[in-house]
Formats: sequence, C-alpha cells, structure tokens
Amino acid sequence: MNAKNIVNTQELTTALTSMVEHKIPTFVWGAPGIGKSSIVKQIAKEKNIGFIDLRLALMDPTDLKGIPFYDAKKNQALWAEPSFLPHDKNSSGILFLDELNSAPPAVQASAYQLILDRAIGEYQLPDGWAIVAAGNRESDRGVIYKMPSPLANRFVHFEMGVNVNDWKEWAYKAKIDERVIAYIAYKNEELFTFDATLNEKSFATPRSWEFVDKILKSGVESKLLIATIGGAIGHERAVNFLAFAKVMNRLPDLELILNGNFDEHYPEEVDVLYALSAGLVSKLLHYHDDTLLNTILDYTLELKSEFSVMIIQDLQRSGIKMEHLSSYDKWVRQFAYLIM
Repeated sequence: MNAKNIVNTQELTTALTSMVEHKIPTFVWGAPGIGKSSIVKQIAKEKNIGFIDLRLALMDPTDLKGIPFYDAKKNQALWAEPSFLPHDKNSSGILFLDELNSAPPAVQASAYQLILDRAIGEYQLPDGWAIVAAGNRESDRGVIYKMPSPLANRFVHFEMGVNVNDWKEWAYKAKIDERVIAYIAYKNEELFTFDATLNEKSFATPRSWEFVDKILKSGVESKLLIATIGGAIGHERAVNFLAFAKVMNRLPDLELILNGNFDEHYPEEVDVLYALSAGLVSKLLHYHDDTLLNTILDYTLELKSEFSVMIIQDLQRSGIKMEHLSSYDKWVRQFAYLIM
C-alpha cells in the first residue's frame, strides 16, 4: 500500500461516507485494533441505516452462496438464500465484509461474485445497500491470503493510520477514563505499539486501551490491576500506566478551578499538566455551559502556553463553540502567536 493512500480517522470517515452514498465498493486496510470496523459501524449509525457485519474468516463458501436444494416444481436445483443477508428491497445499509483477506480463497471467490454482481446464487443485494470490506495488511503477520487482482480491482482502497488527536476526540466523546486520555496525551507513542516483528500477545492499540478503560471501571481489585491491564497492553506498559495514574493524586482541586478559585492552582510538573488538561476537558464536556467555559478560558491564560493551547484545541475538536465568548477574544490575543 502506497504511503500516499494512508488517511486518518476523519479523512477516512469523510471518504467512506461518500463511497457509501454512491454505492462504491471500498476496502479499508489497517493494522489490528485501530478501529476500522468501529468507523464503518458509526457511519451507518449516523446515517440511520442498516449495518450487517460478516466475519468472512469464519465462513465457508456455502455460508454466502447458500445450500443447494431441489425444486420439484421447477425441476431444477436452486440455492437457498442466506438468512443473514438483507432481503427487504426497500431497505438501505452497509454490508461490512470484515477480514476479507483472511478468508480462505474459496470464500473470497464467493465474496467476489457478491461484490462484482451484487448477487450470489439466487440472492440479489437490495439497491440501497453499500459494500465495505476491511482487512489487515500483509505485513501484520496475521493469517492473510493474498487478494486476487480481479477482486482487488473491484474496490477503492484506503489505508487507515493512527492519529492521537483523532483518538483523543473519540475518547472524550466515549467518556474514556481521564487517566487513559492523560497518559496517551503525555506519551503519544503508547497509543499504538504493534510491531509485526515481535511475538507479543498483548500490545497497545486503540482497541486495547478501550479494554483498559473497561477494566478500570469494572472494579477489579487493585492488587490484580497490573496483571489484568497487562493482559490488555503488556506488563511493562501496565506498570508505566499505573505509575502515571497516581499523578491524579497530585492534581489541584478541579472543582475549585471551575468555581473560579485559581490561587496557587498552577502546577509546573509536565505529567501533572497532562493529567490536569484531560481532567478539565472531561469536566467541561460533562457539564458544558458558557459560564464554565469562560472560567476555563480565564484559567488557561496563566497556564503554561502549550497546555493552554492543547486544552482549547481538544475542546474545539470535541465540538465546543467558544468564539462568541469575551474570554475567548482575550485568549486568542494572548496565544495568537502559537495558533497562527
């Protein structure tokens, strides 16, 4: 895959939305755990259309084509249509063929007919349905079968990259634990650590950090946290993350800041500042109103400049509008040199 084809989450979402609207078959390549299927599912949700996720690596050719049976009235053999495919001719949605290039060649051949003709056996895909496929790259050392050129030529191809700012925007909306967001903001390289040359069972990906969030919220005993989180992202990384998480104990009182009491609440340590930034953004997204936003804008005027800018940019990426506020005009005048 040419590096020029690599797109971030926002670019992929925009491109895929257009491809789905025009029913152009699309293939999304990317490393494991970076959220390929989540993006496709989210597009279907936002467009309020159907979504069917088929894991082709787990299928046999007859699962797609159906089982042959004898029709005595027609005196001919017919194929029983699979029940999991869409049948309502007036429906619309996305048929997602996940792990397409991990499927055995015979299954890929069945999928080829569905992609090429929008039909297979006796089955016809309704006009309102788009086809999107996804798979890992051949360099990822998964179980991969080389995609035949005729099949590859039936798709528009994109390779999805990993972008920390995109992930943070998603993480705030998904209410991911503030400690996880702060840690990734502090150590960007820890968002995705998959290395195909290593034989690691546990490594960091956007998907495995979501597991960490769920583990933290599950009530696992503290003495088991390292082992449990290590099972998601690796032992050494779990130790580093939990050590960082203790930074939250050194944060200034966020409630005092939100109430306008800024006295001596300006930390200097970099790790604490990352945690503080994540905490303030999460608070505002949860209790969003202009009074709190004005307060945070005023507070950031005395904060270290790079963290002031990071807080405001994270809020803006999350859809918070602030251009109408007087405090924002003051903020822009002070930090214009950093955002030009």
